Amino acid sequence: MNTTRQRPRAILRIHFHPAERTDELYGKLLTVLDGISSRVEPLPADWSAYVDLTGALTYWGRDTDGLVAVLRLRLLALHGVPSSAGAGPTRSIAAMAADVTLPGCATVVRDDPYEIAAFLRTKPASALPGIGPKTAKTLARYDITSVGDIADTQLPTLQRILGTTAARQAHDRARGIDERTVVPAAAPRTISASRRFDRDELDPDQHHRAVLGLVQDLGRRLRTSGEITQALTLTVTYADRTQTTRTRPLAEPTAHTPALTAAARFLLTGLGLQRARVPTLAVRAERLRPAEDTVHQLTLDQRDDKIRRLETALDKAATRFGSGVAGAASTFLRVG
Repeated sequence: MNTTRQRPRAILRIHFHPAERTDELYGKLLTVLDGISSRVEPLPADWSAYVDLTGALTYWGRDTDGLVAVLRLRLLALHGVPSSAGAGPTRSIAAMAADVTLPGCATVVRDDPYEIAAFLRTKPASALPGIGPKTAKTLARYDITSVGDIADTQLPTLQRILGTTAARQAHDRARGIDERTVVPAAAPRTISASRRFDRDELDPDQHHRAVLGLVQDLGRRLRTSGEITQALTLTVTYADRTQTTRTRPLAEPTAHTPALTAAARFLLTGLGLQRARVPTLAVRAERLRPAEDTVHQLTLDQRDDKIRRLETALDKAATRFGSGVAGAASTFLRVG
């Protein structure tokens, strides 16, 4: 009879809360995580990461609580960055634990059936990863409102409500079963541009012009490096040093300035900064890929072709005379 006990699993979901966000800082924070465990999966869009601590527990001679505390202390000591963390035996439990954790704190769910059940069962159904607001409303019509209700519902019944795949996934995760692993990877490449005003800027028109210039700069840099971006992120820093960050996926990966401008305008308009005092604006191109991967949809719009030729000419001018070549931003303001 095999009496060997499988070692407890420990997966961490950690969120970083720096005063200012830069690509360089995010990379340094990942290096701190890698110093604890080599199994780190970056999630740069929301400044977080998954870390598999299972093997590191034995190496460092600590339990999950102790190792999470060491990691968070290193982030603070080395880079002055506070963090919040959730840990558990699966990815979904770690994510749920992180979601209920305040900045500067940690929540650890140990690999114990009773502790797992106690943590999961009282949570609302919408807290379970994979259950969105619409699905939660559908379940509520059948009086299934908590994670415990999902776990207690017979799988065939759940399948009639949600479908086979979604029901199986929800049923497993509600009972603490999630075989997904942490996939080590380097942080997806990004590029960013920022504008710091001479004083806290209240004028929405100045916000708009600044973002327009940043997007134009990003587009030129993407085309020069032969890359395309799949999403655009806008970060606004306010006078009290708090920040708001919003990300918008692009309809298709691109380095085309008008497409980037449209996404940036959407993000900026959605923030409603009419009365905000803004010292700094930053725009980041996310999840870069080689430009040869793009598929440009052919159209009969001759204006689009003219804009792309104009982009090429402006890129050459910027390379020769500098990125402040006159008239470039106003050109895209009219045609974007």
